[in-house]
Amino acid sequence: MSVNATRDGLLNLIREGKPMSLRQQLRLTAVLSMPAIVAQLSTIIMQYIDASMVGSLGANASASIGLMATSTWLFSGLCSGAAMGFSVQVANRIGANDKQGAQAVLKQSIMPTLAFGICLAIIGIALSGYLPGWLGAEREIAGPASTYFLIFVASLPMLQLNYLAGAMLRCSGNTLFPGLVNVGMCLLDVVFNAFLIFPTRSVTLFGAAFTMPGAGMGVSGAALGTALAELVAGVVMFIYLCLWNRELNLRHCAAKLRTSISNLKRAIRIALPLCGEHFLLCGAQILITAIVAPLGAVAIAANAFAVTAESLCYMPGYGIAEAATTLVGQSLGAARKKLARSFANITVVSGILVMTLMGVFMYLGAPFMMEIISPVQEIVDAGVRVLRIEAFAEPMFAASIVAYGVFIGAGDTLIPSGMNLGSIWVVRLSLAAWLAPKLGLTGVWIAMAVELCFRGFIFLWRLKTDYWLHANKKMFSNEKK
Repeated sequence: MSVNATRDGLLNLIREGKPMSLRQQLRLTAVLSMPAIVAQLSTIIMQYIDASMVGSLGANASASIGLMATSTWLFSGLCSGAAMGFSVQVANRIGANDKQGAQAVLKQSIMPTLAFGICLAIIGIALSGYLPGWLGAEREIAGPASTYFLIFVASLPMLQLNYLAGAMLRCSGNTLFPGLVNVGMCLLDVVFNAFLIFPTRSVTLFGAAFTMPGAGMGVSGAALGTALAELVAGVVMFIYLCLWNRELNLRHCAAKLRTSISNLKRAIRIALPLCGEHFLLCGAQILITAIVAPLGAVAIAANAFAVTAESLCYMPGYGIAEAATTLVGQSLGAARKKLARSFANITVVSGILVMTLMGVFMYLGAPFMMEIISPVQEIVDAGVRVLRIEAFAEPMFAASIVAYGVFIGAGDTLIPSGMNLGSIWVVRLSLAAWLAPKLGLTGVWIAMAVELCFRGFIFLWRLKTDYWLHANKKMFSNEKK
């Protein structure tokens, strides 16, 4: 039996109210998680590619990208939050066997999310000339950083549709196609970057020398290469979603393009806490960047590259969290709370186990991970020190990541968002501000590790309660109407 047939057969057990054994639940979790993990890892590999290619240009070029990393996360996270407002509704409706309702939600999500992406792009373009200076960048770093950010925010409308298509496919139970597309996007990024970052040069491959044309755009070329790769991936994924996906294709959807008030209200109720939380969360990370900036270009680059290196270890957790959102959302849409709790426990435990292993890998492989990204030994040494501190926080970080995915699937976003914000603003920022003058970059990462452990414990506490199961009764009670 093919992977798709296995996935669809197991998902139908949820929708049809049939019993599921523990083995079937574990198998469905694995089938949904693996492609999602591959998709997340491909995104991180793309960041590795950008970082390593730009890293070869020197510390200042590396610092230019590193300085803007938290700001780009802020804007991309807002796009993701907007997409989740509608995609969670799709998971609930599919779980309730309301395919027409799910298709209507998809169709009605296109215009508001696209408008949101355009608004974010306009805001980002207006801020691009000032943001590096606000973050304390020196003149030789600020110019390239500003251009990098400008190109990124200009591509946000397409990135928004990319996120919407990926979230819709995953919540319908199809995690395989987005994973494949993201792998293709990663390969395209390599190709585009090779032509855009470096000037025309002589290259030797398998003993044969030839001239490689190049635009020589440096930092700007890295941003443009990524934007073009995301553009191609977004177009492919959106066409597949609307025309060929079995659950959500719009070829025969009679629903109007104009968004209904009820669907829009539900989307806002789910997305607003996510976007608000992400805005304040990244605001805190930007403040962390401002704390690091006075430590110099080496510290800025080491901090950003270490975050990229660590991402390789925690992105599997986000892949499992995406599967948790789908499984919990469809289970609650089918009015199967006991099954939703079972999937919650399975996915959280799976995430902790996987990220514990990844933490061991990060501790042992930190030198290799940093050397791939940067040839500057000072940056490598600083990155290795902080990565080995962070390795001990990976299990509890996994608990918070996957539990949050569970809560999103249940439509429970307000309280968990507040928990995230309280943890990072009260614990991480205060500790970082206190430790950075004493211990430098090491102090900042000690603060991060302590905060991630605290966050994991409070998320496990909420998961143990029943509050999240009853957080959005109104949304589920209306699913079959």
